[in-house]
Amino acid sequence: MTADDSDRREYWRVQLELGYDLVQQIAAWPVRECGEPLENLPALAAREGVPLIFSDTPIGPGLQRIHWIRAGLAKDVLQIARAVSRRGWILKIEDCYRTLSMQKTLGSRPEIFDAILRKCLWETGGRMPDPEMLFRRCSVLVAIVPKVGTHMSASAIDISVFRTTDGAEVWRGNPYLEMSERTPMRSPFVEPEFLANRLAITEILEEHGFMHFPQEFWHYNKGDALWHILTGTPGEAKYGPVHWAAERNEVRAVEQSDQPLRPVYEIQRELEAAVMRAAAGR
Repeated sequence: MTADDSDRREYWRVQLELGYDLVQQIAAWPVRECGEPLENLPALAAREGVPLIFSDTPIGPGLQRIHWIRAGLAKDVLQIARAVSRRGWILKIEDCYRTLSMQKTLGSRPEIFDAILRKCLWETGGRMPDPEMLFRRCSVLVAIVPKVGTHMSASAIDISVFRTTDGAEVWRGNPYLEMSERTPMRSPFVEPEFLANRLAITEILEEHGFMHFPQEFWHYNKGDALWHILTGTPGEAKYGPVHWAAERNEVRAVEQSDQPLRPVYEIQRELEAAVMRAAAGR
């Protein structure tokens, strides 16, 4: 192992442990769900003539993305899109609200789980991780606990940004959903010009109150427990994980939101299945 490899592994390990510490803080933060409904972002942007792109890539089989966000945040997103447009860029919303089933499916998809397992094997130098380690890493990378996953609160957006002149992405060093030591927002392994792009985009979002999740360069949120922690704002968070009745546009707080969607024993089963897939060469 070279010194550079060792530095990258240690940075990744520290960042994921810091992320898990943050997850624990979110889980402990008080939330009083306000019951605010959601707003259809594509429809709102079309009505107001705001340039926005929306991902149409399904999260999983039969699971289309839901580009709705809390009504109190929708105008903020449009203001962000306008500010991005003034830079000669266009904002792409990769993801917004996720149901609990969508979130669980995302983390359980073999290609996602296998990628996390490969990173754990890289981190440990080839030693098979135990289910507890995988649980900790999954908790940060794909939000196993509803209270922690701000997409389930309809208070977060994942984004990319493109130039209006030629349609090329404003490159942040890696594509959306990168999973490596380059994923944290301020990773020292990202080239300076691409880090500058990340920070320029982040400045625009944070001017409108959407704070970045330190362990991902594409994720921003507002009004939830994570936002309170990142901004140092005391008091109860008004947005928590919700079930959404789309036909009535009504939300209902998730009960027992501190319970994992995928407990350790399920992670164990997924690990066994991943080992079998690897042995079969799939």
